[in-house]
Amino acid sequence: MKSLSVIRQDLTEGNYDFSRHAFRRAVERNISETEIREAGARAEEIESYPDDKYSPSGLLLGFTRSGRALHFQVSYSDGNLTKIITIYEPDPDEWVEFRVRR
Repeated sequence: MKSLSVIRQDLTEGNYDFSRHAFRRAVERNISETEIREAGARAEEIESYPDDKYSPSGLLLGFTRSGRALHFQVSYSDGNLTKIITIYEPDPDEWVEFRVRR
């Protein structure tokens, strides 16, 4: 299972792959590769899903250099690339400081 530090490194270096869903969401939400790399560099785990359907995963929070908050759900399974399951900009009405669900 991948550690958070390895996932951060993968995101920062562009060593990731999107699920079909995540790719569509990134395009719809105008989330650039640069923003993924910036937010991924210091992302923190805010929720853990050890019993997720296909493999253990977690919800990460990271911020771009401009301060845009991004949530990434990523798979912790081993592999050459980190799999981004979904990605979005969290709604401040649904999150306390983007870290805790309201």
